[in-house]
Amino acid sequence: MKIFFEIRKQKYLEALDKHDRSKAVEILVKDLKVFATFNEELFKEITQLLTLENFRENEQLSKYGDTKSARAIMLVELKKLIEANPLFRDKLQFPNLKNSRLRTLINQSLNWQHQLCKNPRPNPDIKTLFVDHSCGQPNGARAPSPANNPLLGSLPKAGGFPPLGAHGPFQPTPAQVPAPLAGWMSNPSPVTHPAVSGGAIGLGASIPAALKHPRTPPTNPSVDYPSGDSDHVSKRTRPMGISDEVNLPVNVMPVPFQGHGHSQAFSAPDDLPRAVARMLNQGSSPMSMDFHPLQQTLLLVGTNVGDIALWEAGSRERLVSKNFKVWDLTACSMPLQAALVKDPAVSVNRVIWSPDGSLFGVAYSRHIVQIYSYHGGDEVRQHLEIDAHVGGVNDIAFSHPNKLLCVITCGDDKTIKVWDASNGTKQYTFEGHEASVYSVCPHYKENIQFIFSTAIDGKIKAWLYDNLGSRVDYEAPGRWCTTMAYSADGTRLFSCGTSKDGESFIVEWNESEGAVKRTYQGFRKRSLGVVQFDTTKNKYLAAGDDFSIKFWDMDNIQPLTSFDADGGLPASPRIRFNKDGSLLAVSTNDNGIKILANSDGMRLLRTLENLSYDALRTAEAPKPTINPISAAAAAAAAAATSAGLADRSVAIAGMNGDARSLGDVKPRITEEPSDKSKIWKLTEINEPSQCRSLRLPENLRVTKISRLIFTNSGNAILALASNAIHLLWKWQRSDRNSNGKATASVAPQLWQPSSGILMTNDVADTNPEEAVPCFALSKNDSYVMSASGGKISLFNMMTFKTMATFMPPPPAATFLAFHPQDNNIIAIGMDDSTIQIYNVRVDEVKSKLKGHSKRITGLAFSHVLSVLVSSGADSQLCVWNTDGWEKQKARFLQVPAGRTPTALSDTRVQFHQDQIHFLVVHETQLAIYETTKLDCMKQWVPRDSSAPITHATFSCDSQLVYAGFLDASVCVFTAANLRLRCRINPSAYLPTNIRYFARSF
Repeated sequence: MKIFFEIRKQKYLEALDKHDRSKAVEILVKDLKVFATFNEELFKEITQLLTLENFRENEQLSKYGDTKSARAIMLVELKKLIEANPLFRDKLQFPNLKNSRLRTLINQSLNWQHQLCKNPRPNPDIKTLFVDHSCGQPNGARAPSPANNPLLGSLPKAGGFPPLGAHGPFQPTPAQVPAPLAGWMSNPSPVTHPAVSGGAIGLGASIPAALKHPRTPPTNPSVDYPSGDSDHVSKRTRPMGISDEVNLPVNVMPVPFQGHGHSQAFSAPDDLPRAVARMLNQGSSPMSMDFHPLQQTLLLVGTNVGDIALWEAGSRERLVSKNFKVWDLTACSMPLQAALVKDPAVSVNRVIWSPDGSLFGVAYSRHIVQIYSYHGGDEVRQHLEIDAHVGGVNDIAFSHPNKLLCVITCGDDKTIKVWDASNGTKQYTFEGHEASVYSVCPHYKENIQFIFSTAIDGKIKAWLYDNLGSRVDYEAPGRWCTTMAYSADGTRLFSCGTSKDGESFIVEWNESEGAVKRTYQGFRKRSLGVVQFDTTKNKYLAAGDDFSIKFWDMDNIQPLTSFDADGGLPASPRIRFNKDGSLLAVSTNDNGIKILANSDGMRLLRTLENLSYDALRTAEAPKPTINPISAAAAAAAAAATSAGLADRSVAIAGMNGDARSLGDVKPRITEEPSDKSKIWKLTEINEPSQCRSLRLPENLRVTKISRLIFTNSGNAILALASNAIHLLWKWQRSDRNSNGKATASVAPQLWQPSSGILMTNDVADTNPEEAVPCFALSKNDSYVMSASGGKISLFNMMTFKTMATFMPPPPAATFLAFHPQDNNIIAIGMDDSTIQIYNVRVDEVKSKLKGHSKRITGLAFSHVLSVLVSSGADSQLCVWNTDGWEKQKARFLQVPAGRTPTALSDTRVQFHQDQIHFLVVHETQLAIYETTKLDCMKQWVPRDSSAPITHATFSCDSQLVYAGFLDASVCVFTAANLRLRCRINPSAYLPTNIRYFARSF
């Protein structure tokens, strides 16, 4: 469908480009209107192009060139669409053929024809392949057997081959084959395929693969054809259950795992977490574990006695511990009440976080699912209790069908159910399994949402959110307890299962065929329990088996390595990676949990250990002298910006090497009782040896940086200079920087498009050195809105071209912010104290907000609360509703006694990750406010002798706050209570030849 749409859209644009509107209307009505049922908004937008004199005025089509170049681009896109279609996977490249392949095929054909000949004669005279060969009967004499003919080689006995489909004397009935695991999404109807063989072939679980790749039945002897293409014999005799993608070497046994040492003859990759970094005493046997998706040292645990716990692995602190309890027994079904009276013992079957970490779900062995909301620290609240299934609830997952957060459950009653995560309303019930449903795996591809489910009879089914039944029906290896999981990038599907006899399997599925692509080796012959597995880094698989953790490279069926985590593991330990794969939680025999870490994980844990408030807890492990806050790169950049560097460079400092996001521990924005017994330690960083820094490549046209920001993708820095020129530094992927993200270990490149143009703001008659510079990036980093005292400019970040300029001064823009849901809507703060809500697409001011008395210095949207928070040089905060743009609340900052702010001191605002609290930055203070009531929750005031604050920002995970000061120092605070933890002095990251002015921007 996408291919048809792209072709018809191109015809439409070409007609518009030729100003042939009648032709364009004809294409719109006849060719494009059919797509309106799939995307009405897109069709409306396409229709609106008729109203434009030049359709390139539409920002999404601004890069459209001429017809020839546009068609070339379209062909490239069509090629990508075709290549991305799983039905064409591995079929679009011409195979590498051996020189002898044609001879082999001819010999095969001749041998086959001669074998079927009724009167085979020695040395037959075969002149053509266009018609079937047949030997004549010579005077009734019987011809010698072709099996002894040296020309033909060794042939099977007569009747040894079954007829091959249409070429045989019989036409078998077409077999009905399940659609592929991914292919069914576009065409849910089962498709019949012509049968390949009418003979009885011992097919394994991979029926579609067998039908697609017919092979000689292994019960028949192979034909020894005289050719140099020697490997065809081994391919023909390969067992049917093994896919072509896996080439197993002959007589090579898997790497043995004998005893409990589990050491390999080669060293494991350094990025695998294998060092025991923490030991947590849970007190009962962990059944399920899950790391927080953002705060990657926060571990959720469910146990065999129904307990749940929340651990901060960095500080070894158990933040939350709850026993099983039905919240509202009167709301429970009678079967559940009777079951609890008869046997109150309950176990946790699964715990899992929601994608954003704001909720977590617990599936119990008795009917019940409980959903908790998480608010940071140890604050956990009851959210939903659902009497979900009759019997046990075996698995739980979160998904976003139709942009609605839902909870998916499965249970002993053979059903899968989907619930609204906000209110517990049941959305769907999927029935069709004939045994208890063991696990669910929701996923999406090409905007199609679906759910895989597995039952204890080994059946795998797939469901769309439509109550129309299962689209897939396959059998999993082991045919008992199986779980499924995708790689982190969602491109590869794996399953892990254990049979009733204890035989375990990890396999990779070929989604285009619904067949097993790889079967990984190395399991104990009889696993003592159901094996759990996990994936990480789009590269590794891990499973708990034989009192150890075993690892595989996804591309190699042989085990990569294994280790026993210094012993003490059960036969089939429970395991779970954190999101970036730097930590691995493993259950132990003594009702505990071991946290294994690689080098990045060790740094992460030490960081959180240093940020722990209790000296008694942190004394358990040696405390490093340096607090390794890797995101200090952003802080140093902010400090350099605030200091107004006169040198044509910006210094960026990164602790211990990189600038990766530490999405680890979500701060608690609640009041904490003061505790005099707590000992606080401030880390001072004074020397360059204590951090890693780099200087960005210079540009001779720029003398001073006024504004600086990381792109949303985290792989570039955008700067606005005092002379209205923008600079963009990009990190490239390399051996030293595999993910291409910002890091202080590798210098980025000063990037410019091939045209050589610069993004330069309009300055009109103003002096840009005296103007208030401001800019904002769109959410996808495609556009930047910017002003330096003159008109506002909209730039394309890929081409640096100016898309539009608007709103000439006066008044001049002083702050800009994109609406989080619509890049065409921007909030513009003005130096006349007003805020203008502007629609770029229609070039129109939708609303003008009045409430401040001095220029606007800060704007921030909350998509959760649907509000805009503004701040001004009048030290006032205002909250505006984004539906009607009415002012909801206003409050002046609580300026500390004895501190007099300057006449035009900036007040900046930034939302916390929870989108409910926001950070307020003023030269006299840092503060955390709650949005709905505009209450000040926390406040930090510098000492009288300290330099004023010039800028501050949350870390990526809102765990920390980085603040820059007028003296170019940078301070790091814990966001939970604005406690000062670390100070980076200018001597640590600024070279001695760089001068800075005592001026903030």
